[in-house]
Amino acid sequence: MAKSKIAFVCTDCGAEYSQWAGQCQACKSWNTLKEIALSSAKKTAKSSSSSYSGGFDAQVRSIKDVDLSEVPRVHSGMSELDRVLGGGIVPGSVVLIGGDPGVGKSSILLQVMCYLSTQMNVLYVTGEESLQQVAGRAKRMELPDEQLRLLTQTDVEEIAIAAQKELPKVMVVDSIQTMQLADVGSAAGGVSQVRESAAFLTRFAKQNNIAIFLVGHVTKSGEVAGPRVLEHIVDSVLFLEGQSDSRFRTLRAMKNRFGAVNELGVFAMTEKGMRQIKNPSAIFLSRGEEASPGSVVMVIWEGSRPLLVEIQALVDESPYGAPKRVTVGLEQNRLAMLLAVLHRHGGIQAGDQDVYVNVVGGVKVFETSADLALLSAILSSMRNRAIDHGVIVFGEVGLAGEIRPVPSGQERLFEAAKHGFTRAIVPYGNVPKGGIPGMDIIGVKTLQQALDAL
Repeated sequence: MAKSKIAFVCTDCGAEYSQWAGQCQACKSWNTLKEIALSSAKKTAKSSSSSYSGGFDAQVRSIKDVDLSEVPRVHSGMSELDRVLGGGIVPGSVVLIGGDPGVGKSSILLQVMCYLSTQMNVLYVTGEESLQQVAGRAKRMELPDEQLRLLTQTDVEEIAIAAQKELPKVMVVDSIQTMQLADVGSAAGGVSQVRESAAFLTRFAKQNNIAIFLVGHVTKSGEVAGPRVLEHIVDSVLFLEGQSDSRFRTLRAMKNRFGAVNELGVFAMTEKGMRQIKNPSAIFLSRGEEASPGSVVMVIWEGSRPLLVEIQALVDESPYGAPKRVTVGLEQNRLAMLLAVLHRHGGIQAGDQDVYVNVVGGVKVFETSADLALLSAILSSMRNRAIDHGVIVFGEVGLAGEIRPVPSGQERLFEAAKHGFTRAIVPYGNVPKGGIPGMDIIGVKTLQQALDAL
């Protein structure tokens, strides 16, 4: 019996080595090399020739001869999901959806598949639940499931055979960690099984022009379980996030070959499944009637639309020698940097104070337009003076104390005016020439000017 060949693959970057090492030389990560079994050369060559025969065009052609006609997208029935995908489902694409257990990945895909089943052939493949469990959940959610086709299978080749008979336009595989190939000598969920199964399904999707949704589990650190190369294989990577004590869920695109990244969709988990929130700013702005110190509203840009979010800060005297810096929804290192700018260019000392910052609604802010709003909330809490409800603040703060303009400033101001805000403190470069009716816009160039305006 021939001895099977093995290799060691880095779970972070996908680099392969012939022998084990403590550190990956490609990405410099420690203890990430995992042993996998390699297929034989004959089997690999055979599968490669058959896999790509009907998939991609192997002929060398001039770029001017390539057909650039737009591929018609399939609408999922949820405008928020279509927004994150870049306008709808692209035929032949592979989308990976990750998230914590119980966050609603299977529910939102079941809703989409039941909606699409009334218009086209679709196939829902589950490797974790029985057919009775899936059907029971569809009944509880009162979905139109009469024409939905289900399959319980974990063998990827058997799934491909069944899909060739059904000829679906869209297919869901729940989940990729339960799938396995008979030729790969490892258990389901292992590095090699996840990688090879995803690669097989991706080739199958391209050959047959079938859009496939892959459900992925996440690790404790919040990343998709399995090799990092899994995210490179697929066309789009979406993450469904939400807190256990909140019914709101956010769907964010981390990678998308057919649309903008960091696009955000907002949903609410209900008894009848996921309900899309078409005006998320109204959800995140549910504040009390009276203004309270340490609270201010900012406008962040998520994908292709502005989003109004409340940021809160609590500054209190530290009883210990080392003051705390705690952030929820923001980067903690940026808070420390902005406090240093506030001391140097604003003359306000917070070195002996505990500072707690929270972005309301569980939203995670990745852009720098929240800098000025963050310092405004901190100053409001330190002085115990509330900022009026009608004030909107945004802008980037530089290390020299300057207030830098942010992209799409005019669109942010129009969104704030639409929600009833009457005063705005923004970078001078973002002040529109013609102004905005009903809104007093104050353009500031330095941090000191912004503090005076507050």
